[in-house]
Amino acid sequence: MENNEDNYLMLSGIQHFRFCQRQWALIHIEQQWAENVKTIEGQHIHEKADQPFIREKRHNKLIVRAMQVRSHELKTTGICDVVEFIEDEQGIELINEEGKYIPVPVEYKRGKPKAGQEDIVQLVAQAMCLEEMFVCDVPKAYLFYDEIKRRVEVEITNELRDEVRFIFKQMYNYYDRRHTPKVKPGKHCKSCSLENLCLPTLIDSTPVRQYMERFL
Repeated sequence: MENNEDNYLMLSGIQHFRFCQRQWALIHIEQQWAENVKTIEGQHIHEKADQPFIREKRHNKLIVRAMQVRSHELKTTGICDVVEFIEDEQGIELINEEGKYIPVPVEYKRGKPKAGQEDIVQLVAQAMCLEEMFVCDVPKAYLFYDEIKRRVEVEITNELRDEVRFIFKQMYNYYDRRHTPKVKPGKHCKSCSLENLCLPTLIDSTPVRQYMERFL
């Protein structure tokens, strides 16, 4: 699988994994999916951002939408909603562009900032892909939340980079073993589009065979 991008895991999966490892496994290992109002709203928010091949120049920045990215270190591929290349003397040169630029990923999300770090690790993974592709440092990135209509700046720290590396190792460990972990049900299950497929309340219930043996 070395450097074979066809076998790389989807970058967006790290958001699922950080939110719920079982949800990630159901989607990316068992290939199950279900729409709910949240996923539909999310698709609507991405409609404007995800317009591939659109580049526009605004003052000191070049804006690229739906940009494909990859990392051989993390063994992942994905798409950034928006990458803003900001003019900076400490940046890198771009083909057919004058000056030097620093890439800054911007990820669009429905709702408002979350208590967990699922959105943050996805954004950091995007930044790490850009760092590898352009051989540069990406010191910051942004999450744009539709409910509050503004950006939230995220500093790309070494601690967050290490966490992303660790999560991808876990993901590949499960993926290689085709392992779907059990989870403890919680409030977060109500917002999951796979709630009806997952049925986490049944995970720890008595297996039918054991029940029937006791009954007989």
